[in-house]
Amino acid sequence: MTEPSLSVWQRLRKGRVRILWLVLGALLLVSALPIGLYHRQVLQLSQDKLSDNERVQQSDLTRSLAQEIQLFEFNQTQQLFSERQILTLTGLIDNVEDPAAEPKVTRLLEDFVDSNRDTFLYLTAVDKNGKGTKASQGNFQAEQDPFVAKALQRAFVTCMQSEELHTVKFRSDPLALAPNNQPAFVLAVPLKDLTGNFTGMLAAVVSLEPISHRLRDASVRGRKVFVVDHSGHIVAHPDTKNFVPGAEASGNLVDQIRALPQELRNTETIRFTEKGTKHPIEMIGTYSTFPEVNWAVVAERSLDDARTDAGVSELNRQALAFVSVVVLVAILFGYFFAVGISGPIRGLAASTRAISRGEFHQRSPVRGASEISELAENFNKMASDIEEYIEKLKEAAEENRELFIGSIRMLAAAIDEKDPYTRGHSGRVAKYSTLIGRELGLSAEELDKLRVAALLHDVGKIGVEDRVLKKPGALTPEEFDLMKQHTVKGANIMRPVSQLKEMLPGIELHHEHIDGRGYPYGLQGQQIPLMARIIGVADTLDAMTTNRPYQSAMDIEFALNRIKSLTGSKFDAVVVAALESTITAGKLRLSAVEVTV
Repeated sequence: MTEPSLSVWQRLRKGRVRILWLVLGALLLVSALPIGLYHRQVLQLSQDKLSDNERVQQSDLTRSLAQEIQLFEFNQTQQLFSERQILTLTGLIDNVEDPAAEPKVTRLLEDFVDSNRDTFLYLTAVDKNGKGTKASQGNFQAEQDPFVAKALQRAFVTCMQSEELHTVKFRSDPLALAPNNQPAFVLAVPLKDLTGNFTGMLAAVVSLEPISHRLRDASVRGRKVFVVDHSGHIVAHPDTKNFVPGAEASGNLVDQIRALPQELRNTETIRFTEKGTKHPIEMIGTYSTFPEVNWAVVAERSLDDARTDAGVSELNRQALAFVSVVVLVAILFGYFFAVGISGPIRGLAASTRAISRGEFHQRSPVRGASEISELAENFNKMASDIEEYIEKLKEAAEENRELFIGSIRMLAAAIDEKDPYTRGHSGRVAKYSTLIGRELGLSAEELDKLRVAALLHDVGKIGVEDRVLKKPGALTPEEFDLMKQHTVKGANIMRPVSQLKEMLPGIELHHEHIDGRGYPYGLQGQQIPLMARIIGVADTLDAMTTNRPYQSAMDIEFALNRIKSLTGSKFDAVVVAALESTITAGKLRLSAVEVTV
């Protein structure tokens, strides 16, 4: 791939970037980067200040609401104590179920409910047997709500078991009243006669709707404010549809409230992360506990909403617009500077590409700035030197190759000379292997490796004793075991030569059989490299078509048929088919005694 055909991204990955881009990049770094860093620093300071402001606002808000809610609960309790005092002064407290006193008690209860319509939904006075009279707003029936009825029962038991009848009161857990999940709780005080004996209970269902309205007013611009008890149950929430009073609340702040001692008054602000639909949301929240009621006010808000409210997003947009203008101006100036510099260098690059294609006569025009002109002159001199050196290297490489191949041939000949019956064997095996490899479509490089491996396939016979190697008759099993070692010995002899590393499979494995019964490792099938399979067939062909002490030379047709009969057990079918094609095409003949490889 040439330089012009590379994409910008590919050039970046390869580290080849035009001077134009380098100059533009430098100007952008000098101009836009400091502004960007300054903006980031200012933005960070703004965000820290924003977090501090939000922390202060939430702390003030939760403390203020905690005082309001505590005062609200205290006022409702005092009103209930006042109503009990009225019953005492009117003499109706001894037996509120007395038929004669019941109309008066009912009228007092109704007057009390009518005068406190915003908070008291229901008021009942019962005797020590749990019977009495009641008053309520509209159609509200406390007895029909199982949660309210259960809370009233607990209130009665608590009042009856209390010893301090003057000051004791009962307040239930938060309740959700149908049909709109209106927050409320049951508040009750015991009744007693002049002797201090328990005579009944005065209980009310107190609405927390004023508190909910106050929470809705405070829950603006992404801020959420609600009230929970010490156990983590929702007391009042601006969204009663999704957060029902009495239900279990969750979150970091609620977990901290549960862990606090009930008698502790505390206000604390924390930052935490909340799981969002797409990504985590960074939050800041504050809680204020007031142990008199055993409740806590919680306020929380996402920092993104706080930043939007404080105009941080607008600040970002303005900074981005300013940076964009600076970048555009830097690009315009940088382009004109870079064009004047990159023009002569592009000419030099074109000359370099020509030389890389072998056009060593190409020279670069000397022009441009002093440094670039000097670079062009040195380049032209270098091109001349390279042209001269290339010719010398080609000559030296050819000489080295001839020396290498000659050394291989001499080594193969020396091996064959140990046995007068195998003279020329390595050369013929190399020739047959090359013809088979060419028929199989091997590349020139693969054929070259195959030729060298075939020449050296019997190099290990140097380490085999002459009494075994030159024995005219058949070998004994022990002698054959010694002979089989020549493959491993040959590989060990050649292994230290790094240039012969890829030829070792042909030397070491050419006696492996397809069915796994060969040696030295018993490999089978595709475990045997193709080089070794080819040399194995060529080695057998030469052994069968030359005179040996134990057999006479066979003609080529007989040898081919014998080899074909061993296809699938000893030889690879693909290699045997290539051998047959070579013989049929007349490319392989046995008449020539001299073999050139």
